[in-house]
Amino acid sequence: SAQQTPTNDGPGYPAVTTTPTEMPTEEFTLEETSERVITALFQRDMQALAGFVHPERGVRFSPYAFVREEHQVFMPEALVGLLDSDTVYTWGIYDGSGMPIELTFSEYYQEFVYSSDFANAEQVAVNEVIGEGNTINNIGTFYPESSFVEYYFSGFDEQYEGMDWESLRLVFVQEDSTWYLVGIVHAEWTI
Repeated sequence: SAQQTPTNDGPGYPAVTTTPTEMPTEEFTLEETSERVITALFQRDMQALAGFVHPERGVRFSPYAFVREEHQVFMPEALVGLLDSDTVYTWGIYDGSGMPIELTFSEYYQEFVYSSDFANAEQVAVNEVIGEGNTINNIGTFYPESSFVEYYFSGFDEQYEGMDWESLRLVFVQEDSTWYLVGIVHAEWTI
């Protein structure tokens, strides 16, 4: 094969000293990425959220800790404008009653995404389940080679003695040193 000759072969081209910054472009860590995602969720900023969603896999919304194949998946471009949409989706089934969860994106968001102020969570942990209920957490098997960040509240009303705990788990996969959001899993005490 023919030898590739560089088009700019002057001495010392490109001059290292002329680079604007010597710093390598920093990739966000998992924690930094997760923090930006939780902020976007807090601000209801779907445009910002879409920027973190995996371009081919999209993001799956799971109403409870056990992730299922049939849970709704949205691609990044589909997220923008969803909060204003009147379309009703089936998100799974309500734990306990077994009735289908049929809500608009905005209604689902209020009940199963940003149902508490997770941006100011009581505890945050990486790859560690804090909220323990009787629903199996299958993130590891459903999303192989993923990492998740859990935002957790231990409970809100003393009379429930912690049975009103709530968590939001953001599931990420890393590709080319970029963390992509693939799952938003809501977890709470279930009967």
